[in-house]
Amino acid sequence: MPDSRRARRRVVLLLSSAPFWSLAARAASSERARVPITATGAVADGVTVNTRAIQAAVDRVAGEGGGIVVVPAGTFVSGALFLKPGVHLHLERGAVLRCSTDMRHFPVGRTRIEGHFEERFNPGLINAAGCDGLRITGSGTLDGAGRPIWDQFWKLRNAAKDKYNFRNLDVPRARLAVIEDSRGVTVEGVTFKDAQFWNLHLYRCRDVTVRGARFEVPDDYAQAPSTDGIDVDSCQDVLVEGCHFSVTDDCIACKGTKGPHALEDRASPPVERVRVRDCTFRRGHAVLTLGSEATVVRDVLVERCRVQDVGIVAHLKLRPDTPQRYEDVVFRDLVLDSDKGELVALRPWTQYADLGGAAPPHSTVRNVTLAGLRGRFGGFGALQPNPGQTDIAGVVLRDIDVQLTDERLQVGPGVQGPVAERVVVNGKPWDGRS
Repeated sequence: MPDSRRARRRVVLLLSSAPFWSLAARAASSERARVPITATGAVADGVTVNTRAIQAAVDRVAGEGGGIVVVPAGTFVSGALFLKPGVHLHLERGAVLRCSTDMRHFPVGRTRIEGHFEERFNPGLINAAGCDGLRITGSGTLDGAGRPIWDQFWKLRNAAKDKYNFRNLDVPRARLAVIEDSRGVTVEGVTFKDAQFWNLHLYRCRDVTVRGARFEVPDDYAQAPSTDGIDVDSCQDVLVEGCHFSVTDDCIACKGTKGPHALEDRASPPVERVRVRDCTFRRGHAVLTLGSEATVVRDVLVERCRVQDVGIVAHLKLRPDTPQRYEDVVFRDLVLDSDKGELVALRPWTQYADLGGAAPPHSTVRNVTLAGLRGRFGGFGALQPNPGQTDIAGVVLRDIDVQLTDERLQVGPGVQGPVAERVVVNGKPWDGRS
């Protein structure tokens, strides 16, 4: 047999081998299973609640071995949707998938929220559990239609006797996307708009990329409650790249659990290896917050970002009822453009704190660095531990040249440092003792 024929036969045998052919067949099946939600009856009139029709598209794609559920241009209202393994979601240009504001379409159940499992709370608009390789993509919009829900929140809170401890969970409302126990997740290009509660909640996920997404609430709404952009809850290896944030709560929050026995909680592993780069933070409580529910957070880097009207650049919340370990947190190469806000805030956070009769736990903060900051901002901020509970050491301010309205840094007792290297404030060298 000639060499060329022998080679061709070898290729045919390889292609027909069971494992390879099985993979190829599954890939082809996934390519064929591209189902627009209109094919299962969804109507883009901005009124009809399409939950059943859209869920039918998800179930159909799952039944065909995986593929893509497509939201075409138009406004589709829906309640809670549940993705399945192998099912991806794509929102085409001009597509709007909008939350119903009737909470009957978000039936309560057990869900992870605020550092624990709530037995009766609303799911998200998009829910995915155990969906390795999940992709949510496109230039369309997930719309929370949050304004009437926010109005209801403030009405109830203002009527409460104890406004400070009025619970976020006391008002039924939906997150825009809840992704849990999944690996290799990609969220790309999508706009998250007017969330009733958190926008994108990642819980116990690993190897997640959020790229080119937008998180927005209206400029004319002073305080849309709990509209966090991304909540990184007990996750590892998360990349947030090229995103735009304009919200009225934390832009990105690293979360875990809470309470004096938090370190024993196997359902809340450490948050580790979070990278945020090339993003714009136009509006929000903070660029990145650790807490308020958090235990171990380590190896976090925020770099090459633009920061505008944000309350705090680096916000590390210190709970008096929770043993916390914050380590190796770096903010570098940021361009600042605001006349208000704080560069860093390490301070006690007592809202909802409850020791439950236990002794106050001990916490540590190690190796927090701000480097390469340029531009103008409000003030330096504060390094204030919970008295007798928190050790703070290794805070470094390096290669900073900023214009500040308040150049004082409030440093509490027992704080080691900070170390200031090549820091210029309002045109003058600054050594941390100003």
